[in-house]
Amino acid sequence: MRAGIVGIGRYLPEKIVTNQDLEKVMDTSDEWIRTRTGIEERRIAADDVNTSDMAFNAAQKAIHHAGITAEEIDLILVATVTPDTPFPSVACRIQERLGATKAAAMDVSAACAGFMYGIITAKQFIESGVYKNVLVVGVEKLSKITDWNDRNTAVLFGDGAGAVIIGPVSEGRGILSFELGADGTGAKHLYQDEYIIMNGREVFKFAVRQMGESCVNVLEKAGLTKEDVDFLIPHQANIRIMEASRQRLELPPEKMSKTVQKYGNTSSASIPISIVEELEAGKIKDDDLIVMVGFGGGLTWGAIAIRWGK
Repeated sequence: MRAGIVGIGRYLPEKIVTNQDLEKVMDTSDEWIRTRTGIEERRIAADDVNTSDMAFNAAQKAIHHAGITAEEIDLILVATVTPDTPFPSVACRIQERLGATKAAAMDVSAACAGFMYGIITAKQFIESGVYKNVLVVGVEKLSKITDWNDRNTAVLFGDGAGAVIIGPVSEGRGILSFELGADGTGAKHLYQDEYIIMNGREVFKFAVRQMGESCVNVLEKAGLTKEDVDFLIPHQANIRIMEASRQRLELPPEKMSKTVQKYGNTSSASIPISIVEELEAGKIKDDDLIVMVGFGGGLTWGAIAIRWGK
């Protein structure tokens, strides 16, 4: 039995904040932001919209897409660093709202790599035969921990949620290999005090190196090569970091997901949001080999090679 993605969904706040909007309130420019990050706009959740609200909406869509009911979910994993409250967890909050009465529930804290950690945790429960359906949500309301007076970080982040159902898939499909990692010595370069604090230069160097290495590593573990890759879905943090991963895999530009220009860096939500985007655009098809890769505060990282389809 191999685990794979059998349902997907996402939620994005309605409010769009463009680079031009930020120009009016801080010392920055559209040209400066675009050339350094690739970001043109981002979504910002309303004050009365909580992290759990976004997670709930994305989860509902994933459950519907999977063709199951909430009562069939065995476990809920929510990857987030911006929970409504330290406890109860976002996972417990949405368990009640979904009516997933049989599900265990917990949050996962691995920053922008949290969704990768969540999927691989779910994989173990599915492939051991203990559970049949695991809901994994990546969700962040980063706007509430962003210092809007710091032009170096305020321009980067957005809010949103993406969700998947992990379950058994047919032979030849599903998660073929993975890599998870952490380097706590780099914690000082990206952390939250009251707001997000980041040493952009050091994080950039780490991400460019680690994302490329992780992509190659998961292919080797699966006994595959760069030529086998049909599509790359990197964490949408910075277009220059993403391009470094694409070039490491020697993929043409059209084979890499690029949503950072519309949504900014949504942390653990960025990869599932991008999955939905590319599926709706017809860029991901059954039996395609997809590589997903992310990095985040911790420092943490994760990559997955997956053969798409149920």
